[in-house]
Amino acid sequence: MEIFFLNLATSLNAGTVLAIAALGLLINEKAGIVNLGAEGMMLCAALAGFAVVVHTGSGSLGLMAGMLAGAALAAVFGVLVIWLNTNQYATGLALSLFGVGFSAFLGVTYSRENLAEHMVKTPSIWLEVPIIGPGMARLDTLFWVGLLLAIGLVWFLQKSRAGLILRSVGENPDSAHALGYPVRLIRFAAVVVGGSLCGLAGAYLSTVYTPLWTEGMTAGRGWIALALTTFATWRPGRVLLGAYLFGAVTMTQFYLQGQGVGISPHFLGMLPYIATIVVLVIISRNPTWIRTNMPASLGKPFHPGT
Repeated sequence: MEIFFLNLATSLNAGTVLAIAALGLLINEKAGIVNLGAEGMMLCAALAGFAVVVHTGSGSLGLMAGMLAGAALAAVFGVLVIWLNTNQYATGLALSLFGVGFSAFLGVTYSRENLAEHMVKTPSIWLEVPIIGPGMARLDTLFWVGLLLAIGLVWFLQKSRAGLILRSVGENPDSAHALGYPVRLIRFAAVVVGGSLCGLAGAYLSTVYTPLWTEGMTAGRGWIALALTTFATWRPGRVLLGAYLFGAVTMTQFYLQGQGVGISPHFLGMLPYIATIVVLVIISRNPTWIRTNMPASLGKPFHPGT
């Protein structure tokens, strides 16, 4: 039973990266903006967080640096697509490619650093609890942050006035503008907040979950987070569930390798991406269901006064 809880905690930690990033992208998309630059933002944030921890020894500062890096890149994206009216999909792809290249260029000097030399971990009080204790001790603080974030986002979108305004901007920006709401500023705020959460996910990956820096270490997690928003039909609770399911699939490959299963490790490494494709194919078979739940103005530019 103790082994079960240990494996469960490992899967939840693996899903936390996806959960936080996907919740950030969900905020973007609820406002009507599609940001395909998640992979690039996460990589730059992972490098920023890692570098700050190396130089300061503070994990908290590292996470904050990752959030700032994600927010800064998202702000640039927001200015381009919201005020300069560039294509959202092309700009997002450009941001992703920029982030991959930029992080690889600047990250060369950090590829041999070891965070164990810069950080000291304190023992968890959960270790004294039998059976579930070791598993609970393995859960990272960011797991609880992601859980609370999803609960808070459900309340925000469904119960708060600000959440209702955000949803109205994503559904019908022209009507929201006619009612006097600053649609562009609301969309920009959503993009920056979403980018900061993608940055937090990236910094968590390099400073807590791994912790190390290697080129391209997100390994497609930004793209999976994008797929998760569709998989979850733009609902925070389902995003959380989907993220942890993908986390379990990710850890399954390591479990099977550890058990000596005679399957190529390259095939096992493909499992999370195969699962993503299968889920998207299943969802795509019912386009009406997607259109019913998708924000009506998703990916569409807004031009005041036209």
